[in-house]
Amino acid sequence: MHGWFLKLFKSGRQNKNSKTGEKPAGAASCESKSPSSASSEETSVAKPQQLNTALSSELRWKRKYDVFVCHSFAEKDTEEAKRLVSFLETPPRSLRCFLWHRDSCPGSAISTEFCKALENSHLQALLITPSFVQDDWCSYMMHQTLAERPMSNTMIPLLLDLAHSQYPQELRFYYYIDLSRNPDYGFNVVNKTVQSYLEKLIQSEEKLNHSLGGSSEAVHQMEETTCKKAT
Repeated sequence: MHGWFLKLFKSGRQNKNSKTGEKPAGAASCESKSPSSASSEETSVAKPQQLNTALSSELRWKRKYDVFVCHSFAEKDTEEAKRLVSFLETPPRSLRCFLWHRDSCPGSAISTEFCKALENSHLQALLITPSFVQDDWCSYMMHQTLAERPMSNTMIPLLLDLAHSQYPQELRFYYYIDLSRNPDYGFNVVNKTVQSYLEKLIQSEEKLNHSLGGSSEAVHQMEETTCKKAT
């Protein structure tokens, strides 16, 4: 008799669990994710957030342009520069670029406009082609960049249809991106270079603020200690 009641009691509990949707103890959840999938998902979420932080930083907006694109007046070079700028400005990249034929102020001196744009840009991309090395304005801008920011890692030489022997001697210490082989890949490298520069700019500022904050706190504590001893 006791065994019959025990069997009936167990059957009632199973029916109750099935109605309420409860899972038996120790059952694995179908919705659980493996550590590898969870980490990859966190990485995919964190990367856009880091990118958005770099693009929205106050340090970035202290300059009007992210990239100054310097190219010759040749039609082919102009079209290639337009393609590069279109790629960099399209979301989610959303970079701010300077193109002389689009962003220069009408009526202003060319040298004035170029120097202003150079000063207001974080980086400079030089589209180095056979026409570039023969263009006086391109030579002028290249030397201006070298004079104002020597060895500062803000110059991005882009080689297109140019033999290595024709590469400007002034830039022999700079790595260049060869657009002749794969322009789309080269454009991606330019974008990553600019984004990386902006991220490092933020990190450097945060480290500086942290060190200054720590120094001021130490000075404050020292002042409090001195006051206590005096009293």
